[in-house]
Amino acid sequence: MEDAIAAAAAKMDKTIAALKTEFGSIRAGRANPAVLDKIRVDYYGTPTPINQLAAVSVTEARILTIQPWDASVLHGVEKAIQSSDLGINPQSDGRTIRLTFPQLTEDHRKGIVRDLHKMAEEAKVSARGARRDAIDKLKKQQKAAEITEDDLKDAEKELQDLTDKHIKDIDAVLAAKEKEVMEV
Repeated sequence: MEDAIAAAAAKMDKTIAALKTEFGSIRAGRANPAVLDKIRVDYYGTPTPINQLAAVSVTEARILTIQPWDASVLHGVEKAIQSSDLGINPQSDGRTIRLTFPQLTEDHRKGIVRDLHKMAEEAKVSARGARRDAIDKLKKQQKAAEITEDDLKDAEKELQDLTDKHIKDIDAVLAAKEKEVMEV
């Protein structure tokens, strides 16, 4: 019984961690090195994340600076950023690359918030799915007379409380990111 509850809790925790990672890669009008996490550069035949090839820093509120440790990879990093869906044109001076993030328009901010709500809803569905899977497992145990009906009811209540807590956490993560996106 405890195994099913612990497995559901672990799955819900992973869901929230994945949501935070996904939210971190969303551009909110200010420079954030996490937007580069999904971009891979071909480095000697291996797709490598930019943060493993260069120092990435925020020099001003809306400017990211990328300084490759190996100068030969500069052009590859530049190309990878251009071909990504980031929508920012990199400027290179031969040693460093600068990414200037433009101010977001109100319509674009609202579109991002809509996308954030969809992602949060998917995370909630995933959390509820973990609860459902755990309850199904517990019902099978009860049918096989491994646990009593009272144990099943107690576990269902515990799982519901756990799900409610994780849904609140998802809402809190969403509210924080929404506030960040809507800030001018």
